[in-house]
Amino acid sequence: MGHITSKSYYDLQKRLDKSAQGVPESESLYKILEILFTEKEAKYASKLPIKFFTVKDACKRFKLGISETKEILNSLADKGILLDFAKGDLQAYILAPPMAGFFEFALMRTDGKFDRKILSELFYNYITKDGFFDKGLFGLKTPSSRTYVHEDKIKSEILDYEKASNVIKTASCITLGICYCRHKMFHIGKACDMPQETCMTFNNVAKSLVKHGIAKEISKKQAMEILDRCRKLGLVQLGDNVQEEVNWLCNCCGCCCEPLLAYKRLKYKKRINSNFFAKVDNSNCTKCKVCIKKCPVDAIELKNEKIWVDADKCIGCGVCSRFCHSFSIKILKRKKTIDVPKDSFERFIINAIEEGKIQNYVFDNYELWTNELLRHFLGVLVKLPPTKLLFAQKQLKSRFIRSLRKSKYSDIFNKLYKEGKKN
Repeated sequence: MGHITSKSYYDLQKRLDKSAQGVPESESLYKILEILFTEKEAKYASKLPIKFFTVKDACKRFKLGISETKEILNSLADKGILLDFAKGDLQAYILAPPMAGFFEFALMRTDGKFDRKILSELFYNYITKDGFFDKGLFGLKTPSSRTYVHEDKIKSEILDYEKASNVIKTASCITLGICYCRHKMFHIGKACDMPQETCMTFNNVAKSLVKHGIAKEISKKQAMEILDRCRKLGLVQLGDNVQEEVNWLCNCCGCCCEPLLAYKRLKYKKRINSNFFAKVDNSNCTKCKVCIKKCPVDAIELKNEKIWVDADKCIGCGVCSRFCHSFSIKILKRKKTIDVPKDSFERFIINAIEEGKIQNYVFDNYELWTNELLRHFLGVLVKLPPTKLLFAQKQLKSRFIRSLRKSKYSDIFNKLYKEGKKN
């Protein structure tokens, strides 16, 4: 007999699937949701908008008083399912995405709120075995994550937003938590021996995690020490694919890291690379093969007695150069660089446009029939060949994002972002 799930969890899955990354249904997913959400929480979470909202906004959606609404919101925030932010008198919330979001937060915490072994097995089944979720999340044209090159291995120009050290330097708050990927692999017997307490979050997201005891706050000096240690261990820095107000930075290995494993599973179609690539000078190379062993994405091989780097596979992390004893590997700037969204707001909108889901962000009251009609109309419109082609143009996409930044749609985000900049 198949798994029996209540309507509340079905409605929640439909709500989560409206986001650009998508959350396909499966038996494993429903089991995950049943662990993370009570049935009551699932019922009300399914009514929440995609964008930021206040308690008053939630009251209208829930049709409940302020006291009961706050109780539901705070319970979800304590679990790391909602992120809550404050600026002066403004208290705002947003439903975290599953990844990077409440899937990770459920394993990061150490207070025993969830059975992490059971969750780890379910996450592994849903993401790796079922194979639906990773194609949506890791197949996004504009990815949610990108590689931060080992900047000390660069001799050419490197921009501030390409430096992991700059993320730490400019952060208003930093937290440290347990690595979701290696911890998950530990529970299914596949973990490597790399350290687990290596994942950092920043700025407003970090403040929310500290507030709810999900991660511990650390200093900038401590963060730099962790970064330096992880680089020396040969770990790759993967982080938020934005230029400003970065939310997270992980120190990843090629054997456990979800994005790196998906990169290889999806035949290197996901673009998570930095703006750099590795090149070998075979005249100095001793053919020790250490670089082949250290490459986290299998982009280096020995062929015809020479070491070759596949530039299309290379993510430009710089790990191979760090371990090259003959100094034969250089990390060079790519001729064609990738566009990195300005901030999370811009990336979400770009993802929504690219995935044909922008209507879910603009008309996001899912219980209003008028929103349903408008959502349907815009959804049909953006998928028509002429409109789809126009939205694909960078200039029009930028103009559309600028217009949304001036609208009520982004009002709370702008206030919270300005607060982050002041700090």
